[in-house]
Amino acid sequence: MPQKVRIALDAMGGDFGASVVVPGAARALMRHNDVEFLLFGDSAAVNAQLDAHPALKAVSRVCHADIAISMDEKPSQALRRGRKSSSMWLAIDAVKKGEADVAVSAGNTGALMAMARLNLRMMPGIDRPAIAAVWPTVRGESVVLDVGASIGGDARHLASLAIMGGAMAQVLFDLERPTVGLLNIGVEEVKGVEEVREAAELLRAMNLPQLDFIGFVEGDGIGKGAADVIVTEGFSGNIALKTAEGTARQIAEYLRSAMSRTWRSKLGYIFARGAFNALRDKMDPRKVNGGVFLGLNGVVIKSHGGTDAEGFASAVDVGYDMVRYDLLPKINQTLNRDGHALSIVPNAQEAVS
Repeated sequence: MPQKVRIALDAMGGDFGASVVVPGAARALMRHNDVEFLLFGDSAAVNAQLDAHPALKAVSRVCHADIAISMDEKPSQALRRGRKSSSMWLAIDAVKKGEADVAVSAGNTGALMAMARLNLRMMPGIDRPAIAAVWPTVRGESVVLDVGASIGGDARHLASLAIMGGAMAQVLFDLERPTVGLLNIGVEEVKGVEEVREAAELLRAMNLPQLDFIGFVEGDGIGKGAADVIVTEGFSGNIALKTAEGTARQIAEYLRSAMSRTWRSKLGYIFARGAFNALRDKMDPRKVNGGVFLGLNGVVIKSHGGTDAEGFASAVDVGYDMVRYDLLPKINQTLNRDGHALSIVPNAQEAVS
């Protein structure tokens, strides 16, 4: 376990760049005094922000980067233009070189995935990385993946997601055999696209001892906490994530409007202020910002591009926890136990047919 958690930041990533990344890092530092930061980006812009945060400046090193990857660049274009010299690439490269323990970026998701995959390489048996999010539910928390790393996937890919998500849930939630469900439009066996139905058959045929596959889970089951791990491909997973965030903001706005409508409602708010504040914190999307890229030989955290300083600080918190509690080595160890579970995925289809 490192004496200091060394965090590399893509200071130019996201919609607002250094103006959010630096204050976000300053907030994270207030919660974790055992961190050091490497900030990659335009040195003039980064230092201008750091001047307002002397405590952060004292534990940070600024590394100039000539190129910032824009949010609308295609991954292939970002690789051609920003490989070796962009703030995103350099932050990831710091992890590969051992100069940092984790990289955090709010930048272009596709570019981040492509650069992380090329630079850090994939773990054996994993074809594509996945973004795993810890999702608040009425029962506690669930791991949901993939929430946006890649679009589409066959049965084998979904089975790999189930294994990775199950390993993460074991470590995070201290579960011996977490329940795993596939996101689908219904719980009936005949519903859903072919890839999802095949993935269900594959997981049943594999009968892996480290996870309890419970079948299909509908969209409302995510918030209910129907399973410890909810598996879907990145397109639908990202839509589900953004829908949940939008709904949380919508309900919060409804409550604010209702509480200020009449003098009676204002009085009621005063008496119930503590409860409303607790509800607001529970529904705040910024509190759960930060998705873990699973399947890589290194720790990379993806923050929402449009988040504010508090949201980015939450993403840094996720990266800190991954390193401080050795979650990645533990997840990797779990993935490779019980006869190297991932290595049997390509052959498991034979048991279905």
